[in-house]
Amino acid sequence: MVTWACNVMVLTIKISSPFCVRCFVPLTVLLLLVFLLAAESSAGTFEEGVSAPLTPSFSVGGKIRYLFKSHTSYEFGNPYFPYQELISQLEFPLDTWWAGLDMRLRFPRFSVGLEALTSVKQNAHGEFEDSDWDDDNRPYEKTIYSTSQMRVAPSYMVRFDADLEVSDWLGLPAWLSIRPVGGIRYQRFNLVSHDGIQYDLTGASGSAVLPGEGIRFKQTYWHYFVGLRSVIDLSRTTGIPSFTLNLQADWAYVEGMNEDNHLLRPGRRFTYEDTYGEAWHYSMGLKKELGKGFSIGLDGDYLTISTTGNHRLLNRTFGMDISFSNGVKVWSDQLSLSLTLEYRF
Repeated sequence: MVTWACNVMVLTIKISSPFCVRCFVPLTVLLLLVFLLAAESSAGTFEEGVSAPLTPSFSVGGKIRYLFKSHTSYEFGNPYFPYQELISQLEFPLDTWWAGLDMRLRFPRFSVGLEALTSVKQNAHGEFEDSDWDDDNRPYEKTIYSTSQMRVAPSYMVRFDADLEVSDWLGLPAWLSIRPVGGIRYQRFNLVSHDGIQYDLTGASGSAVLPGEGIRFKQTYWHYFVGLRSVIDLSRTTGIPSFTLNLQADWAYVEGMNEDNHLLRPGRRFTYEDTYGEAWHYSMGLKKELGKGFSIGLDGDYLTISTTGNHRLLNRTFGMDISFSNGVKVWSDQLSLSLTLEYRF
């Protein structure tokens, strides 16, 4: 809470915890960059033997990425009696191709990078699954289950980060680079379910075909992350020149926002989720310089997200507007392989 007083007028601003956490990482990265830019203008050369470029350089790479065994999901509970924590669960497949650019500006002491990817329009591999537990007399028995194809409309992943070389400060050998890293990761998924089939698991009505589009789902994740990045020179152990192993692990505070338009329901039925939580990200990759400024890299990434928050059901056609937090959870697991062809100027 921040308060200003002037004579008889008092102005008070309350700052929420999510706001403070959200601002912490980008402000830290910004202050770090200001400090490093100031230090860079007056700093001398590196201690001899540190594995970092001695002059600033810029690189740009074309990147393709494939997500596999990946999904993003959400569920919520019953706001009314018997208040079961799970009444509906929706699981969206994310096994898709992505393409874009990965750029980095390197200085002797630090670097900043920007990655921007867009989905390749296609159906996701795997099926969208929608499950309901809506019998109040048997609240823990699944009653409805449906599957559909999932089309990936234009979707986006963007990452900005900055890292700091500290290997020489720690007295590490020249073949090992350790860099604290921080930044912002943005994900926007636009998904459309279509041509499905629904099963009544109670046996009352059997199955029903769901032709055409069923759900239009929009999801946004904002990650504010900090972690460690390492580059290990494998040239000595493998005998392959200019060959490195790249590792990273980071934790993020996450904000998630969903919009779900159920096209087959009466009226104009929307649900929304606003959630907060965390994410863990791990990556490992190999990079080989090819000569004349070119290099090629292969990376594997694992990202897991878990958030909780509020659910809103809105259908203005019927005057329905309900908000609650019982059993609300949004989560995602994403495995990916990326191939990058980079050119350093």
